[in-house]
Amino acid sequence: MLRTRYTELNLLIGGEWVSGGDREHIAVINPATEEVLGQLPLATKADLDRALAAARDAYPAWRAMPPHERGRILKRAADLLRERVDHISQIATQEEGKTLAESRVELGMAAEIFEWYAEEGRRAYGRVLPQRASGVRMTVLKEPVGPVAGFAPWNFPLGNPARKIGAPLAAGCTCILKPAEETPGSALEVARALLDAGLPKGVLSVVFGAPAMVSEHLISSPIIRAVHFTGSIPVGKQLTKLAAEGMKRTTMELGGHGPVLVFDDVDVEQVLDLSVAAKFRNAGQVCVSPTRFYVHQAVYGKFVEGFAKRTRALKVGDGLVEGMQMGPLAHPRRLEAMASLLADARQHGAKFHTGGERMPGKGYFWQPTVLSDIPESARIMNEEPFGPVALINSFSSFEEAISRANRLPYGLAAYAFSRASRTVNLLGEQLEAGMIGINSYQISVPESPFGGIKESGHGSEEGTEGLETCLVTKFVNAS
Repeated sequence: MLRTRYTELNLLIGGEWVSGGDREHIAVINPATEEVLGQLPLATKADLDRALAAARDAYPAWRAMPPHERGRILKRAADLLRERVDHISQIATQEEGKTLAESRVELGMAAEIFEWYAEEGRRAYGRVLPQRASGVRMTVLKEPVGPVAGFAPWNFPLGNPARKIGAPLAAGCTCILKPAEETPGSALEVARALLDAGLPKGVLSVVFGAPAMVSEHLISSPIIRAVHFTGSIPVGKQLTKLAAEGMKRTTMELGGHGPVLVFDDVDVEQVLDLSVAAKFRNAGQVCVSPTRFYVHQAVYGKFVEGFAKRTRALKVGDGLVEGMQMGPLAHPRRLEAMASLLADARQHGAKFHTGGERMPGKGYFWQPTVLSDIPESARIMNEEPFGPVALINSFSSFEEAISRANRLPYGLAAYAFSRASRTVNLLGEQLEAGMIGINSYQISVPESPFGGIKESGHGSEEGTEGLETCLVTKFVNAS
């Protein structure tokens, strides 16, 4: 088993690492062993005020820095992340639980986001409008929105911080990042790479604390001009209300309940191989995780049997151990949620093919679980499970499949598998989601927009759309 020293936990305020004093601390737990990794200092209101002042004071110089110079810092940070891949990926696995292979991929994603925005920041184009009179110049300018508050969850402790700060930094905004208290070390290592790459003091602060207090304090400040949040729908709605008080721009990437439509013209074995790997990635703790599988009745039995067989063969254990395919859930709250949802599914008559219980021993491990014939009245068919459970039901017609896929108020990610070109075209038109994978589960690359519709949020991170959320439009008529 590989083991790196866990990172020192601090706050980052105005370019300085801060800890100690009379601040409260909470323990950071390794979910695979339940061992304490470190003690995390929580920000006071005075700390938050200093972070706000630093973001305000650093903003004019950072905004004025030419985009290609900001890009050099982001590119250098990407290089440093890659150079430190062994150390940082082990930190991420220790505090979040996912396998080391997944942490390595995630670190590569974070580096790519910085790298891509390093270039895209140079393309925040305005335009010149046709003249209406001689000597009159009408221009449209794109300018940074101002200091941004970013709130990142624990499930992708390296990728989510990069998403929250990559576009704002490239656009010329300063940032205050509040990562999850469960996974602080990963975010601090991302911040360290930026500082080591030459990021000026005050451009980025990283704070931790009671989520309600921190979010309310930051969002209510007139210094913050935009809010980027990934998390649950109820919390996203609350933060949107707070931001509305100051007419602040919001980007909300909220919950999902990803449907997967499998038609009868596919190679079932190939779809199964892709689906099981995608479903149990990060123990299903993925907002775009494929969850509700609707399978054509002609291949339904074969699909259920094949899914259960592959699931039983998964190797579950500490993500630092070579060969593990799934790690633990990130914290005890997920164990409680899984137990409650699956107990309700049993009461509703769902068929359990494998799994369904917590695994014995230390760690927050849950058996990879496969259910079929689940009534749509069961809670798990309506509430995002965010865990290692696949829900499989059958359908008989295209119209039925679309109706059931679009039934919920979620609209983050959806997937489908078919070889028929007309079916593929109709799926792209009729599935209600911000991101759709057809014959693929790959729906996130730095150059593509990442975001949902309906109650899954609004706005996008990544892509040119992500940069646009960090820019305001100004019209200038000069005569």
